[in-house]
Amino acid sequence: MNKWMIYGANGYTGELIAREAVSRGMSPVLGGRNADKIRPLATELSLEFRAFALDEHAAEQLDDIDLVLHCAGPFQVTSEPMIHACLSAKTHYLDITGEVSVFEHTHSLHAQAAEKGIILCSGVGFDVVPTDCVALKLKEEMPEAIELSLGFDSDSGISPGTFKTMIQGLGSGSMHRIDGVLTTVPIGSQHRTIDFGRGSRPAMGIPWGDVSTAFYTTGIPNISAWIPMAKPQLYGARLMGALGPLLATDWGKEKLQKQVEKRVQGPDSELRANSPAYIWGEARNQQGIVKVVRIQTANVYDLTVYGSLEVVRRLLKLKVEGGYYTPAGLFGSSLVESLPGSGTFEVDTFYP
Repeated sequence: MNKWMIYGANGYTGELIAREAVSRGMSPVLGGRNADKIRPLATELSLEFRAFALDEHAAEQLDDIDLVLHCAGPFQVTSEPMIHACLSAKTHYLDITGEVSVFEHTHSLHAQAAEKGIILCSGVGFDVVPTDCVALKLKEEMPEAIELSLGFDSDSGISPGTFKTMIQGLGSGSMHRIDGVLTTVPIGSQHRTIDFGRGSRPAMGIPWGDVSTAFYTTGIPNISAWIPMAKPQLYGARLMGALGPLLATDWGKEKLQKQVEKRVQGPDSELRANSPAYIWGEARNQQGIVKVVRIQTANVYDLTVYGSLEVVRRLLKLKVEGGYYTPAGLFGSSLVESLPGSGTFEVDTFYP
């Protein structure tokens, strides 16, 4: 019987995943850094738990673990030591990050993962399953595409962990890919109007993980990512960009993270149930022909639960050649359509 672990199970999203896993008859080992925080959930769910730090001894805790679903952020701090432990223990590695730097680092370890015969796949949650699947669908619809834009619209709330991850990234600006190269631009400098699925709205470019992953999924050289942003919010984003050097200091991040711990709670089940996500993608070829793909999915956090567990289920069941993968690279563009709460792809073509 395959044995797998949720590391960071005491966090908002990790706990959601653990509870859904048990409701499906799955029995993950719960892991984290603090035994006192993990033990109550493990006791309630009748699951094994392990408390250990992500240090040079972490691999010892994974000797009998076939797969780790890593949910303990900020991932730019925690992913590298966990991946190192998984490589040492020959354990498949998944995470739910949306951080470009993490995707790039995971991709850089492809050869090591292939040699060990394990899978490295970052972004098996909302970041980046739905947009990655839309990217591949657009590549299938327009193989000759030279430009790819991806985005989403949702009224979802935000968890403390997600907020802390955002704080870690303050001061880094936005990012897109130009001619295959990741390029940083000031936050708030990219803007256009997009219909994500419920009417046209002003939108702003963001450093979403797809500027990394969609390149490896599709090979399309020019990629940007977008979210809706009203004009006052856009001005606010530009101000945040101007204040970036101050906010990016250790002092600034520490102050903001303490406020998060005091004031931020994740969205409850009612809010999640009534806040679907609208996923949009656009591909363009040299002739100016445009393909647009849209799909509606479950709430951001619910999709993270569904997406991560589906990838876990398939990997524990199937034999896949070792190496780095994106979610759509592993299981195809239809992965998102198979998840609870998801509709089907809608495809439109526009001619110049």
